[in-house]
Amino acid sequence: MDISQTALGGLLCLRPKVFADARGFFLESYNRDAFREAGITCEFVQDNHAYSKDKGVLRGLHFQAPPSAQSKLVWVTRGAVFDVAVDLRSDSPTYGRWEGFTLSAENFTRLFIPRGFAHGYVTLTPDTEFMYKVDAVYDPKSEGGIRWDDPDLAIDWPVEDPMLSDKDRRQPDFASFRSPFNCENTTKPQGR
Repeated sequence: MDISQTALGGLLCLRPKVFADARGFFLESYNRDAFREAGITCEFVQDNHAYSKDKGVLRGLHFQAPPSAQSKLVWVTRGAVFDVAVDLRSDSPTYGRWEGFTLSAENFTRLFIPRGFAHGYVTLTPDTEFMYKVDAVYDPKSEGGIRWDDPDLAIDWPVEDPMLSDKDRRQPDFASFRSPFNCENTTKPQGR
């Protein structure tokens, strides 16, 4: 598996080795030792599976605040998405910056999104299935979000009028966000 650092510290792009032939393919989707060697030492405790029926479904930008902050390993098993991570660590040199990636069933690319990031994606095809592992169980009291179209973040989404949940329509602006994250509290194990 090829694991590489992105422009945002701790955000990693993973490309598994895919063995394909006329029958289909095989890949190793998770290897604890390879992940640890790349610095991914979290223990995943929950798997999630999201299905989006239509192209242009946008989910995000979401995060879980301490003490229930989550690292995520995300990928697509059907269809394609434009996936975005935003650095919310107040003392990070890349605070408030975002990076976007195309994840698809064809390119097999995965992202490791550490604690202290907001995350969202928009579907690029109909019938998209999105998978992710997290290292802390969902806690509704720790749930947070930021507007998907926030002018300060200026994310270059490949959609103008996405399908959104009511909750995502009402997310606050980045200017009013007060980060509960810093580099210190996102790298140490947290209580569950």
